[in-house]
Amino acid sequence: MRDAVIVEAVRTPIGKGRPNGSLAHVHPVELLAHTLRTLVERSGVDPALIDDVIGGTVDQVGEQAMNTTRYAVLSAGFPESVPATTVDGQCGSSQQAVHFAAQGVISGAYDLVVACGVESMSRVPMWSNVPAGKDPFGPGVAERYPEGLIPQGISAELIAAKWSLSREEMDAFAVDSHRKAAEAWESGLFADEVAPLDGVTRDECVRPGSSTEVLAGLKPAYYDPAFGERFPQIDWNVTAGNASPVNDGASAVLITSGETAARLGLRPLARLHSFAVTGSDPLLMLTGVVPATEKVLRKASLTLDDIDLFEVNEAFSSVVLAWRQETGADLSKVNVHGGAIAIGHPLGASGTRLTTTLVHAMRARGARYALQTMCEAGGLANAMVLEGL
Repeated sequence: MRDAVIVEAVRTPIGKGRPNGSLAHVHPVELLAHTLRTLVERSGVDPALIDDVIGGTVDQVGEQAMNTTRYAVLSAGFPESVPATTVDGQCGSSQQAVHFAAQGVISGAYDLVVACGVESMSRVPMWSNVPAGKDPFGPGVAERYPEGLIPQGISAELIAAKWSLSREEMDAFAVDSHRKAAEAWESGLFADEVAPLDGVTRDECVRPGSSTEVLAGLKPAYYDPAFGERFPQIDWNVTAGNASPVNDGASAVLITSGETAARLGLRPLARLHSFAVTGSDPLLMLTGVVPATEKVLRKASLTLDDIDLFEVNEAFSSVVLAWRQETGADLSKVNVHGGAIAIGHPLGASGTRLTTTLVHAMRARGARYALQTMCEAGGLANAMVLEGL
């Protein structure tokens, strides 16, 4: 059976998802096109050889509608013959794109394929694709969950309560994320993965001076008396400081087979070893990373101790800390160059952003195996194992 390898991985700097953010002036199609152009420039690959481009975008409306990935391909200057599709796996959209791309290579459907993602949350805010007064869930879901589904912030609070995570513990984790990201920038560890754009060279949300004392002064981000009455166990410890921000950004990885890489003279960064996707309780919603981790390790015939590096998306501190409690993973191996709390979480771009950061960290640290997993709205999670080459 053929293998699948990553031969190049790039991302934009991550901007604040606000009208005054550093990348707010850039149309989302252009954000993604920039990573696609950079991908082929750095790899030296003829874009005419690319069999498909699979991109993730969550809010597919307005400037991110009409198959954003296709128009990014055209804007990037690729031949019109290069096809593209856009997928929505919520926060895991572009990690799911990686799964699809790699599985296509392994099956023989593709020889060379791009997995990528974009989200401009300054121009297309979260939930823009759900008009006011419209129900995206339908009557069957309402019947199955008669008390109603809940927002992710409330799920993060429920996770903190269930796993007895204190405000101090979650804030300390967030501060550590900023510290690691700041150190990675100062050490030049992001140089090979970031493609500067319009004078923007660094991630905008990284705060080197963040401290637990500063974060302690923040108010709860999701306090709601109605949810407090429904869930009296909530202590309201989730804040803007221990959750990921809203962001603008794009990322892309180039995937091929080992045989094709050798034929084209490309240097593989990592082999895509094993994949898993799972569903979980849509109320807790964000805990799927636990069974997804267990599932992908079984598929890979590996144990937790075999994994040198982990990327666990920092949607909220509570998600990663609950995952750590359940798996027993060593936090010193997790998000070693900082995570989404510091770097940012441009929804559709985050999956391949994590992959990009992970493969470069593997190369820098000589890692043999690495594991990436992401929680996703609706009670979903993706996980995959990468092998260093």
